[in-house]
Amino acid sequence: MSSQLGSYRVSLQKEQLVFSAAHFITFAGDVCECLHGHNYGVKAEVAGPLDENQYVIDFIAFRDTLADVVKQLDHQVLLPTTHPLIDVREDEVEVIVNFRHKRWAFPREDCMLLPIANTTAEQIAWWVAGQVRDILKPKLGNSIHWLEVAIDENHGQWGACKIDW
Repeated sequence: MSSQLGSYRVSLQKEQLVFSAAHFITFAGDVCECLHGHNYGVKAEVAGPLDENQYVIDFIAFRDTLADVVKQLDHQVLLPTTHPLIDVREDEVEVIVNFRHKRWAFPREDCMLLPIANTTAEQIAWWVAGQVRDILKPKLGNSIHWLEVAIDENHGQWGACKIDW
């Protein structure tokens, strides 16, 4: 059976692909906004050829993997670990964060430390995309061309990141 020629994509945007989290971002070099939270939404898309089953990716495997990654962020304080001016120190009990004159102390179990420079929607999308790729690539090989993840932080304000598979 021959595959039809064309370009194929699979998109996911489901009710369970949401998380609530606190964060703060820096801007203009050294301005730090106040700690606050969002009810984030997540959507994702992959592109690639049709496989022997005539689909790009199994919807269930894609959905469940994305949901598992998103769940890690739920009800957490999202903290960047690679920002040059934000010092994040953790031990088994707490996380201490310093930015100029600001200092926060959080219970360790309430924090998600992310290897990003700023907890913007775009950077969170990059992290989610990398996690999904790391989980699915060993199962799927190189059959996917790219993966895009978008994070909605405020009812229509999306930040997205598209990565090569």
